[in-house]
Amino acid sequence: MKVYFIGAGPGAADLITLRGANILGRVNMVLYAGSLVPTAMLKHCKADAELIDTAELDLEQQEACYRRAQEGDYDVARLHSGDPAIYGATAEQMRRLEALGIDYDIVPGVSSFSAAAASIKAELTKPEVSQSIILTRVSGRASAVPELESIARLAEHQATMCIFLSGPHLKKIVADLQLHYPKDTPVALVYRATWPEERSYQGTLGSVLEETKKSEWNLTTMMLVGKALGSDAQTESSLYSKDFTHIFRVVKKEKITT
Repeated sequence: MKVYFIGAGPGAADLITLRGANILGRVNMVLYAGSLVPTAMLKHCKADAELIDTAELDLEQQEACYRRAQEGDYDVARLHSGDPAIYGATAEQMRRLEALGIDYDIVPGVSSFSAAAASIKAELTKPEVSQSIILTRVSGRASAVPELESIARLAEHQATMCIFLSGPHLKKIVADLQLHYPKDTPVALVYRATWPEERSYQGTLGSVLEETKKSEWNLTTMMLVGKALGSDAQTESSLYSKDFTHIFRVVKKEKITT
């Protein structure tokens, strides 16, 4: 018996990995967060699988499901939105599985930050502009963000920043970012990337609060900010330059004739 923590991706049913979909197609029990994982994702499950929405279940109730599967000796898929390694609340489940002597594997998924970047057709890293991506969020009731990782402190780097669950906190986030980012820094908001109701906004730190309404950007909004999002950042990588050599490509020198 084994439990598989599977990244369901950002929302679209075809953005789950082949490995994740194949596992869903053969396990007898599937636990999924119905508030975050669209029901369309369940089409990958086999017809007679037991489907359990964990949105209203606490950790002990979820553990009871694992115990029942252990007694029946059948595999379980635990379907998480995005990638299980990022804000997945998986570590506490893994500790309980280890205490029960239940083996588990992790299947990575597409995170909403990369889906948001794809939605606005942006590359988050550009040569001589930003080569770092900061993934973060604001403090919430379920878990606090350490002070050293506050947005105001992280903004000092002026790297590309991806802020999860940013919608309800836009005013505070913008104020903290403006401590270090110029007001003309590009900003994007993407609500429910890859879902049918996806929508996006693109502007600047100086314009975002004036051009958006807080009520229209709920919890599942990703905020992207950084100079790399701008179209004026045109420096090209040397990787594919005709004059750049590496172990897979040698630049042929032109023969000089006299």
